[in-house]
Amino acid sequence: MGLISCHRCNAVWRDAHEGARCGRCGATLHARKPHSIQRTWALLIAAVIMYLPANLLPVMITKSLFGTQQDTILSGVIFFWVSGSYGLAALIFTASFLVPLFKLAALFVLVAMAQSGSDWRQRERARLYQLLEFIGRWSMLDVFVVALLAGLVQIQGFAVVEAGVGIAAFGAVVVLTMLASLSFDPRLSWDLPLRESPPPSPTAND
Repeated sequence: MGLISCHRCNAVWRDAHEGARCGRCGATLHARKPHSIQRTWALLIAAVIMYLPANLLPVMITKSLFGTQQDTILSGVIFFWVSGSYGLAALIFTASFLVPLFKLAALFVLVAMAQSGSDWRQRERARLYQLLEFIGRWSMLDVFVVALLAGLVQIQGFAVVEAGVGIAAFGAVVVLTMLASLSFDPRLSWDLPLRESPPPSPTAND
């Protein structure tokens, strides 16, 4: 339709060309986010790499009179489940394990489908991207809890809570998936590749 929206102020311009300046804020106009697929793939692969240490390395280290205990995300879930706190265990398991895994899988599907130019379930993919944008802000539960405990429980000689390496990896996963979601242009899901028309069939005169 010859329309380009500004990514900074959302003004829509008619008959604007790629690389022109927005008449309202002066930003460079692009029909689609530049290098969206490449940037999203890079951030997504980095998030997948950090997902392993986020779940295997300890996120919290507790030092007390009874010794030192290192807890990973899954060991914390098991502890709360065994102690009878089923709701808290389910909350941590969902927010800290399933949600990041879901975001990684959903981004992989969105980027792969957009890169291949597939028209498979375009409306559902648009809703999936909106869901990713909504749940992205609720992914820092573990980081908040560990930071709170590390700041409050500092009784030297009795109990000390420290953040482990795993929580840094988990925070990196959250940030990388959020950046990957921002780098991905959902409009690419509606861009179908130009299909060449079939060659004309030979006639009797040929």
